[in-house]
Amino acid sequence: TYQQPVRLSEFNANIFYHEVRVPTYPLFDYPPYETALSSTMVDVIVNNQIDLLHVHYAIPHASAAYMAKKILEKQGLRIPVITTLHGTDITLVGRDKTFAPVVTFSINESDAITAVSQNLRDETYKHFKIEKEIEVIYNFVDCARFAKKPIDAFRRVIAPHGEKILLHASNFRKLKRVGDVVQIFAEVIKKVPAKLLFVGDGPERPAAERLSRELGIFDEIRFVGKQEQIEEILAISDVFLLTSDYESFGLAALEAMAAGVPVISTNAGGLPEINIHGVTGFMSEVGDVADMSRNTMLLLSDETKLKQFRENAAAQAKKFDIHNIIPQYEDLYNRFLNNKQA
Repeated sequence: TYQQPVRLSEFNANIFYHEVRVPTYPLFDYPPYETALSSTMVDVIVNNQIDLLHVHYAIPHASAAYMAKKILEKQGLRIPVITTLHGTDITLVGRDKTFAPVVTFSINESDAITAVSQNLRDETYKHFKIEKEIEVIYNFVDCARFAKKPIDAFRRVIAPHGEKILLHASNFRKLKRVGDVVQIFAEVIKKVPAKLLFVGDGPERPAAERLSRELGIFDEIRFVGKQEQIEEILAISDVFLLTSDYESFGLAALEAMAAGVPVISTNAGGLPEINIHGVTGFMSEVGDVADMSRNTMLLLSDETKLKQFRENAAAQAKKFDIHNIIPQYEDLYNRFLNNKQA
């Protein structure tokens, strides 16, 4: 890729980052990134004796992988390609008529295809002419990382008078509907003393700040920007709010649940595959601020129910623990590697 992944912040013995360098020429209005990406794939595979190529996101990685695969075949190397679909590559960008033929072709040319939720698999079949089986391998979470005890001093800074803490974390894109989060909080604090934490940054943050001022609740909200140690913030939170138009999976919700934080969410996309209504949290129709407000107050006003939902959320997250999901990928890899050796 052209930039080091955000979460690859520590040294790992078996993980290497190879930067895709795209030369710029006056001839091109737009640098040929996909061509450079394919060439980098070929270079890395040849020089590191790679046996299998697993790419994430159909755009641009599946099409670049197809090109790399064909180049390597000319060199006598047969490299299986696995493509994992994550969401926007299918539901947003992929449906654009500009990209759709390439997306369809490159997915079908992959040796195996996985999707991070049943919903995303169904959406892919619905909008593209996919001729192969799409296997569902869910996103995962490291439950051990999120099993943090709350730091009392930190909580007192945010909620000095013992208020409940609501949390929303996202990239503040329009589909996250952060305005709904502000409106939910405005209703909640009429009945329950609470604070709201916004983690992240993005184009809709100014609008959320403006709305909170208009509603007279800005002083009860903290916009803390991007935070790498989200687990420490989750540890002091009581409820996680996710009001999105669509989530192909909902990793932010899963991380909250791993920290034992119940989730108030929409029932959009893959969220019902994670968040169990009335067990690990509550789900509402997209845009139903009134229902999400009621559900939030229902949890925050009943300590016994909140405690039970916390336990339920943590237990549900364990089904998606890294130690349960990674073996599914390893089995998929071995299916091809064993055939290759044979």
